[in-house]
Amino acid sequence: MTYETVPRRDAMAEFIGTTKRYGTVLAADRLNLAIRRGEFLSFLGPSGCGKTTALRMLAGFETPSDGTILIDGVEVGAMPAYRRPVNMVFQNYALFPHLTVAENVAYGLRQRRPRVAREDIATRVARALDMVRLGDFGPRRIWQMSGGQQQRVALARAIVNEPKILLLDEPMAALDAKLRAEMQVELLNLQRQLGITFVLVTHDQQEALSMSDRICLMGKGRIAQIGTPRELYDRPANRYVASFIGRANLLPATVRGVADGRVVVTLASGDQVEVAAAETVPGTAVEIAIRPESLSLSPHPVEGTPSVPAVITNRIFLGEHIEFQLTHPVLGVLQVMVPRQTERMLPGADVGATFHVLWDRGLGQILAED
Repeated sequence: MTYETVPRRDAMAEFIGTTKRYGTVLAADRLNLAIRRGEFLSFLGPSGCGKTTALRMLAGFETPSDGTILIDGVEVGAMPAYRRPVNMVFQNYALFPHLTVAENVAYGLRQRRPRVAREDIATRVARALDMVRLGDFGPRRIWQMSGGQQQRVALARAIVNEPKILLLDEPMAALDAKLRAEMQVELLNLQRQLGITFVLVTHDQQEALSMSDRICLMGKGRIAQIGTPRELYDRPANRYVASFIGRANLLPATVRGVADGRVVVTLASGDQVEVAAAETVPGTAVEIAIRPESLSLSPHPVEGTPSVPAVITNRIFLGEHIEFQLTHPVLGVLQVMVPRQTERMLPGADVGATFHVLWDRGLGQILAED
């Protein structure tokens, strides 16, 4: 993996060939990543992919086995956690139940040497609590706070130290869906207000897609792809990315040629479709990916639009959309996501019915090998 080039002045943190081993286990393998100043970056991936290891190395809780980590241009690989200009919000918040909200927020400031003046601590704690909309909650005990309020206390405790990087280790995993969505918006607003670099670790793709300026998708200790949410969703680098980010129909095909700037491929069913432009050679066996919302359904073939007849096997109500799962004797299961307004114009689209899956020109793309 080549090093991702970002001008040094724009990089708040950098991993350069960074590796972490636990005995024979390779937890992080030659990570090369520049985290930009003021951006919201998410490490995303399944359990055991290396995302938390990367965050812990940045925080100073783990020491790299090889390679370099820089924060604001300073090498920190051997620097203890308490000396790094970072703060972390943990998944369980790690608040002190015997202290008040204000005392929890002030804890880090009180440990500083040289000592911070008492008046300065009070001012900074009040400002931090105001930022997270808990200005009147300072005297309360932690056990008197709801889960969402406790998370905001943990955020206030982290930002009161004015870190250069705020690290977030799955901080919303314990919240219910509604509260999680609200806290995502609050985090985004807070990040814009502070203007500092946020680095989030999450296994929730929707969380990463909705909050991040860029996503670093991890797999088996390596970086699978780095890019904006739109880039990872619309242009996944390989099968792993396409299948992890959102949903995708992954289909084997053979390249036939190029037409009007698009690649013509033949599916295993014998149907020809056109996908986005890519560097390829006629006759090459490839795999293509197309998102369910990029396909549509029709009870009859549509002239000029390639289509594949398939049998509806499942019809899943998702609120704003209906997910149709269809089965083709050669292509297998196909997923089609249809808006409710469109679904109302598909009479007879019931389980057991045969419908045509329509494929507009240029949709879908050829995937590189993992």
